[in-house]
Amino acid sequence: MRNSFLFTSESVSEGHPDKVADQISDSIVDLFLSKDPEARVACETLTTTQLVVLAGEIRCKGVFENGEWAPGALEEIEATVRRTVKEIGYEQDGFHWQTFRFENNLHAQSAHIAQGVDEAADKDEGAGDQGIMFGYASDETPDLMPATLDYSHKILERMAADRKAGIAPFLEPDAKSQVTLRYANERPVEATAIVVSTQHAPGYFFHNGEGDEAKYTELRKYVLGVIADVLPAELLTANTVYHINPTGRFEIGGPDGDAGLTGRKIIVDTYGGASPHGGGAFSGKDPTKVDRSAAYITRYLAKNIVAAGLARRCTIQLSYAIGVAEPLSIYVDLHGTGTVEEGRIEAVIPELVRLTPKGIRTHLGLNKPIYRQTAAYGHFGRQSDGSAFPWERTDLVDKLKAALAS
Repeated sequence: MRNSFLFTSESVSEGHPDKVADQISDSIVDLFLSKDPEARVACETLTTTQLVVLAGEIRCKGVFENGEWAPGALEEIEATVRRTVKEIGYEQDGFHWQTFRFENNLHAQSAHIAQGVDEAADKDEGAGDQGIMFGYASDETPDLMPATLDYSHKILERMAADRKAGIAPFLEPDAKSQVTLRYANERPVEATAIVVSTQHAPGYFFHNGEGDEAKYTELRKYVLGVIADVLPAELLTANTVYHINPTGRFEIGGPDGDAGLTGRKIIVDTYGGASPHGGGAFSGKDPTKVDRSAAYITRYLAKNIVAAGLARRCTIQLSYAIGVAEPLSIYVDLHGTGTVEEGRIEAVIPELVRLTPKGIRTHLGLNKPIYRQTAAYGHFGRQSDGSAFPWERTDLVDKLKAALAS
């Protein structure tokens, strides 16, 4: 890697239209998994002005069987969607949790897909689709995540918490952040530019002589305070450039400002561009889909490798074929920072963790309603607490060290 360079990552808030869609899709995944831990769900969401549309395929015992909905199921789905939007905070004329029009186009999973994926008596279930999945970890932050993304997430997460607590009542749900850091010897040494664009209450802007300068100054001062709280003080210098709502007025936002779709923020969801991405989104998918579960296990493996001190950076790739249980390939790249050869780690991994879809779900405990919370502020680098974010645990460290000691 180059000795000195600039790197940038962005994040978007829970009120961004694509993230609204992701959270709705994952609230539906959680709803069905709470009814049936073996439920199959593929739920896509479209959001736009005063409209939410669901589409996709499901199979859920006691809720949707043989093409029939159980009594009250449709009403519970709609209530779940409206509650999700309410919790995000949308009570605006162009998008209000109580009054938006709702369409449910969920239907039965294809029998042809199911036959290649279902578990037979004598073998593991196959993968739900072909594909490649990547996991990554870096020791540049305590969360073992790229610093640019970690700080971008935490700025917006803090702003959302303050908005909901009434600390910053001039904020509205839609927002974006972007952090550029200068690296030296693979370590962040300076923030060169930070961008925050946030939807705001009427009047909290000032641009080209228009708006209310005092209100904008209040908003800007608040955002700068959040940035100062999130980023280490040594990274913020006299040379750091701040762009706070650089285009001026941002009163219309969320699904009323732009249509939102599930699965359009896959780089925000993962590693902020610091790692390759297999292309598959996570939200709206139950954990039999390797797009989701294999991405989680690769993060788990990469994080444990770095936490074990076997490398400062680690990228892992897995690949699968539909209907085939075992991965077709395992690839490990330690980016020249490793203390052991990559090939040894590749050989050891299958001895420590079963990488079949069922093996992954069992190891991480994924057949639970734990996904709504993943759908904003990143799937990775979060705190593992109870059943939440189990792929962030570092309980494989000792086993990795022991297996590689011989």
